[in-house]
Amino acid sequence: MNPVCIEFPSILDNIKIVESFIDNSRDEYKISDDLYGNILVAITEAVNNAIQHGNQSDKEKLVKLTCHSGPHEITFTIEDEGRGFDYNTLPDPTSNENILKPDGRGIFLMKHLCDVLRFEKQGSKVEMVFFL
Repeated sequence: MNPVCIEFPSILDNIKIVESFIDNSRDEYKISDDLYGNILVAITEAVNNAIQHGNQSDKEKLVKLTCHSGPHEITFTIEDEGRGFDYNTLPDPTSNENILKPDGRGIFLMKHLCDVLRFEKQGSKVEMVFFL
């Protein structure tokens, strides 16, 4: 199936657009309720990171969300216009010194909710694969 792509400015209110995009994907690809929940949380976390950390909430910069499917999986790609980050040296949000911090759990959640997580372009592009 052909990829479906949307782009939107780095404004947190645009999470509503993302939720609608995921709802449409749910219908299009016949995604189960359990998988839908994982996708919704993981993609929302990734888009939040792209808006706030990647694009520094600069509404002039865009976030791109792409979805495509294969016979046994659905893949979402989120890309921002930021410089990226070192995704190999992130602190463990479950360690004692980090457990009470209000942030730092997004990538941890993404890793646990999707089947495959890949970072490209120095971290400014993330690809999440979910097995159907």
